[in-house]
Amino acid sequence: MRADDLFTTITAQLIDDIETGKAGDWRMPWHTLADAGTPESVDGRRYRGLNSIWLPMVAAAHGWTSGTWATYRGWQRHRAQVRRGERAAQVVLWKQTRPDDTDHTDSDDEPRRPRLLARAYAVFAAEQVDGADEILARRRQPARDTPERIDAAETYFAAVGAHVERGGNRAYYQPATDEIHVPDLDRFELAPNFYATLAHEHAHWTGHPTRLARDLTGRFGDDSYAAEELVAELAAAMWCAQHGISAVTRPDHAAYLAGWLRILRADTRALITASSKAQAAVDHLNTAAGHTTDANEHTEESAA
Repeated sequence: MRADDLFTTITAQLIDDIETGKAGDWRMPWHTLADAGTPESVDGRRYRGLNSIWLPMVAAAHGWTSGTWATYRGWQRHRAQVRRGERAAQVVLWKQTRPDDTDHTDSDDEPRRPRLLARAYAVFAAEQVDGADEILARRRQPARDTPERIDAAETYFAAVGAHVERGGNRAYYQPATDEIHVPDLDRFELAPNFYATLAHEHAHWTGHPTRLARDLTGRFGDDSYAAEELVAELAAAMWCAQHGISAVTRPDHAAYLAGWLRILRADTRALITASSKAQAAVDHLNTAAGHTTDANEHTEESAA
């Protein structure tokens, strides 16, 4: 499959899932990521960006819960075998081109910068493989939403150091004052909902000019506000997956659905931009909090 065809497939599936969610309980498809945890390769490397969103969607559609993937040869390296007739999931691999050192731009004598070329490649879930049981037994994840995970979330956001005002009945980030506003914990039905909401607002916080300086107006024009909300939604799902916290679909986000659908329908690469910006937001928060994830993360630039 060509990478552009994969982008089209992922976008079409996301649109269909959003449309289905509109008629139901507003549960967004990227919350499969938060529920399942960040997907990993059989070598223990975490998938990032678009791949981290897409693979849990594929797994949820099949009822797979391991969150562990690898290429055909990757499973063979671990003495496991993909069963005959199993169908692979496609993920994106970004390869950096190597321009000739003598290749210069037309405007100056600076050499051309390397470009990223997208390619699709095939991976299989552990549920499609014989001989994966022993591997999975070593990777059992602790329970989600435990008191320990809630305490860790509180410690994390305290370490980030954003100005957070608690109280009131509405959650939002105020760029003019660089403040996050969120209702008190006891106003939420469940504690994980509070921290998922806090993650969403902290994602907005990362876009401040003194941090990531995220400006989506050039990319999305009149839909830049909806695009920013999509970035924060995806970032919150990534953060929840990373910390073992359940995601929550906020009713007030129903107002953004039309904008999200318009963005996705207009450009199949819009999701790449949104997921990349979301991953950058989570990375920024992790750095601010002094939080380290798996040192051998599976980036979209490396193979499974």
